[in-house]
Amino acid sequence: MGKKKQQFMSKKTAYNDSIKELQNILSDLQSEEIDLDSLEHKITRAYKLIEECRSKLRSTEEKLNSLKEE
Repeated sequence: MGKKKQQFMSKKTAYNDSIKELQNILSDLQSEEIDLDSLEHKITRAYKLIEECRSKLRSTEEKLNSLKEE
């Protein structure tokens, strides 16, 4: 597999993994059986994951716009 394709697959996997982790966190939060310390940790982790996903989406959008201009 080429280096660019490996990088793309790695980023795609990382994004998908982040989304899955966010879904798990949401499920945990909805279960109502979560202690305060876990709640704080999960909310902090969710915030970081959301920021990472937004960054990846912005980067992808910029690359697509750049390709459209060529």
